Formats: sequence, C-alpha cells, structure tokens
Amino acid sequence: MAEGKKSLNFIEQIIEEDLSKDYKQEELKFRFPPEPNGYLHIGHASSICLNFGLGERYDAPVNLRFDDTNPMKEEQEYVDAIKKDVEWLGFKWAKECYASDYFQQLYDWAVEMIKNSDAYVDSQTSEEIAEQKGTPTEPGKESPYRNRSVGENLALFEQMKNGETPERGHVLRAKIDMASPNMLMRDPVMYRCLHKSHHRTGNDWMIYPMYDWAHGQSDFIEGVSHSFCTLEFLPHRELYNWFVEKVSKPGDFKPKQREFARRNLSHTVVSKRKLLQLVEKGIVDSWDDPRMPTISGLRRRGYTPASIRKFADSIGVGKRENLIDVAHLEFCAREDLNKVAPRVMAVLDPVKLVITNYPEGEEEWLEAENNPEDESAGSRKIPFSREIYIEKEDFKEEANRKFFRLTLGKEVRLKNAYIIKGESVVKDDNGNITEIHCTYDPKSKSGSGTEESLRKVKGTLHWVSIKHALEAEIRLYDRLFTEEVPDGIKDKDYLDFINPDSLQITTGYLEPGLKNAEIGENVQFQRIGYFCVDKDSTTAKPVFNRTVSLRDSWAKKKK
Repeated sequence: MAEGKKSLNFIEQIIEEDLSKDYKQEELKFRFPPEPNGYLHIGHASSICLNFGLGERYDAPVNLRFDDTNPMKEEQEYVDAIKKDVEWLGFKWAKECYASDYFQQLYDWAVEMIKNSDAYVDSQTSEEIAEQKGTPTEPGKESPYRNRSVGENLALFEQMKNGETPERGHVLRAKIDMASPNMLMRDPVMYRCLHKSHHRTGNDWMIYPMYDWAHGQSDFIEGVSHSFCTLEFLPHRELYNWFVEKVSKPGDFKPKQREFARRNLSHTVVSKRKLLQLVEKGIVDSWDDPRMPTISGLRRRGYTPASIRKFADSIGVGKRENLIDVAHLEFCAREDLNKVAPRVMAVLDPVKLVITNYPEGEEEWLEAENNPEDESAGSRKIPFSREIYIEKEDFKEEANRKFFRLTLGKEVRLKNAYIIKGESVVKDDNGNITEIHCTYDPKSKSGSGTEESLRKVKGTLHWVSIKHALEAEIRLYDRLFTEEVPDGIKDKDYLDFINPDSLQITTGYLEPGLKNAEIGENVQFQRIGYFCVDKDSTTAKPVFNRTVSLRDSWAKKKK
C-alpha cells in the first residue's frame, strides 16, 4: 500500500480507491507502452517515471511493451534505444513484451467478432470512410458493406491476411454505432492491409492491427490493472472498454484506462515527426544531439538519471495540461550535479599571466578539494607554474570599486594557490593585451596556515598552468529554440525559431588530470558551469559538452 496518503496524486488516489473496491494488492500491474518509431523524449521520461514509480510504490510489476503495429515507421534501432533509456533512468521491467507477440491472438479474436456480427470487411476507400463518419453534431452514414454476410466477411478477411488483397483494398471495421456521439465509436477500423516487412515478424503478416484494437487487448492479455494514458486518449476509453468486453468472459480480470495531462516543456518540440525533421534537415546532428529533448540527447549532454527523475517527480501528474519552463529542468540538473560533480579548473577564453617573481622552470603540485558538498570525494593535486592562463574577463587595466577581479595595483587570490598583484601588461600592435605581469606573495599559499595565507582579498580566480594544460574542444550548448512554444505560433513554422546560438564551439584549457576522464563523466568547471565528456572525445582530442551554466543566464538574455 502507498505511504503518506496526504501526498497522493490523483492517479494514486484512483489506485487506492480501486484497492478498496475492485482489486487486490497482488493484482496490480502497470506497463509502459512506447511505439518504437523514434527515440524517447523528456515527455516519455515523465510517463516512464510515473508507471515505474507506481510499480515501486505499490511493489507491483511493470511491463515494457512495445506497441509495434506499424512496420512502416518502426525499427529495431528504436527498440534498442528505448530499452537503454529505461535502464539508464534506473528502472527494471518485469517482462519485455511486444504487441506483435499477440498478432495471432488478435487475429483469432477478430475472426470471432466477425462470426458474432461485431465486425465486417469494408471495401471503401479511406476517403469514403472518412466522409461517412459524420461530424460531432451529425450522425455518420452506414457503409454499404456493413451488412455483408458472415461467410463473405470471413473469406475476405482471410484474403487480407494472406496478402491477396492490395494495400488499401479492404479494412476490417468494428460494427458499433454510426450515430454515437463519440465519433471513435462509429465503426472504427481494426485492421488495414500493409505489405511491409515487420522488424520482428518479417513477412508473416500482411495485415496489421490499429492502435485501438491492439492496445486494450494487449493490456488484457498481460493482466495489466491500470493503463495510464495522456488526455488525448480520453475519448478512446469508451472504445477501449468496448473491445475488452468483446474478447473477455464473465469473471475475467479487466484492465482500466485512466488519463493524465501532458506536461509540455518550453523552448522545445516533442513531436517525433518534428524531431525527425530536425535530424533529417541537418539542424541537429542526430537523435542524441545534446540540444534534442530526447532522453539520449539529455544523457549525452550530461543530465543525470537522478536529475530527470527529480524533474518528473517535481512536476507531478495533473488533469490539465500546462507548460513547464525548461529552466526548471536545468535547475534539477544543477541541484543534482552540485552534489556529485567534482570541481575542476578550466579556462575557455584565455589570456596569459606571468608571475614575474616566481622562479623560472619551477613547478609545484597543490592540493585541491574535489567537491565541498561531498566529504568523501577527497582531493587531488593540480600543477602550478610561473605562467598560467586566466579568463580574459577576469582582468581589467582600470576598474571601478565593484570589480573584484584582477586589475593593476590590486590583489586577488588564485584558487587553491597564492595571492597575486597586478603590475603591468604587454600589448600587441593593435593594443590588445597579450600578457599580464604580476607578482605573488610566496607566504600566502592556500592551506599553509601562515598568517599571510589567511589574509582576506575580495576576488578569487580560477586558472590553469600553461605548461600542463590539457587542450580540449568545448561545446557550449544552449536552448534549441528562441520561443517558449515554437510550434504554437499562428502562421509561423517552428523551424523559424531555431536559436542560431544553440551551439558554439571553442577551445578550452583544462587541468591535466581530466585527460583520464571517461565518456559521460560529469564535472564542474569552477565559476563556469557543469560539463561532461562527449562520446566524440578521444585521448588526442578531448571533447566536453556544457550541460548547464552555474546559473540561469537565459533570463538575462531576454531582458
């Protein structure tokens, strides 16, 4: 049973009510049923967390079932990617199932429905069928083939199954009510002819079930207790129940469909069709491009499973759709990475700094804390030498009192190192600063315990030793779209709002210890942001992706 009833969402309240009336604890079973026609996105992550989270809360099995009823769009690549995503999020399914596992059973049930005059073969075109559907305020018209004999329907349906009927030649329709106020009940199509090879069944089948026919029956076969869908499936519930009633017997355990609202994410699109367009048009490199809202894209960018699960849990489930600011997802990433990501130093826009009174040719290895948020993270050694890089923005020749970084005549501390004082600059023929000369206080070494080391200065800068620096490609990712709802603006195409600055590539100089960082490893570049090692990274050419900045900088851009 669930704990903490005061915090129950409406989905959990439904389950609790069912447990008090219709179901036993051991009868609870859930499922996550993706169609393998693309990569999963952040919206699917919420559904994954909902269904598998319910499984954990109620100690109930959760099936991973692939709704593979459309061979025109589905591929094994997508099946493999979906399984990887679910596992990466930290969930385990009870059974791996496929709608195609039930093709024979679905066909046998369809035959029984024909025999019971609950289904018929319609030879009209799809356009004719659509025209006869009517409108929400006007009843539909019955097909001229609606009253075919059982024998003729059985013969035609078998021809469809054997591939003797051309594609679009016939369809099998349920015989319900062409005057129903629910247009989905107006003799919906159950099967269509598709002479396409299936990624699992090959060419065994020339007909394929429609979603409404396959979905509820798959739930029924698997003994699923609750089939949770998004709100657009609410009108389908009546048909879901009608089909289950037709194939079940009195006393059979029957699933229930219930609906919850989507949580839409700002500055992105989650339509698989549109995501595929982004890939095909070369706007992004692939389904796992770090700018994509796919789970694989988020993983490659450096999001952690914990951050995505936290995001899904924090937005909850509701009965009304709403728009979630992507800044909240980024906040969840920062909150988790702050706890687990080691701190390192990297300089992305360097200027050379020479410590003129530091002995030439000398170097030392300084102690640096890995993560102040995690006592068990330990420490590391970082090299220090006479010539280092600092960020260009951390120096001004002249500055006002509010500038607490390096300037001539003033002191700052180098992180984990010494206090330095700006003395002079070297410029090129165009007046650009090429070197900053400074002096250091050799008694001010961090952690040495001397009186000078405890001396307070207002600014602290990160740096890297030039002699030891690891050169790396740095990919600075930002939001892919400039508009909150890029596909919701009248007379505009969502592609009109592509952010031209969604990816900027630069060269960075990093602590040498990062040479051994593994693909996917998260780090915090101090004072810059959170980064991870990209899969393109090699020993010869390390590549780091920016996951998120240390603070939300997007709000400033909009002002």
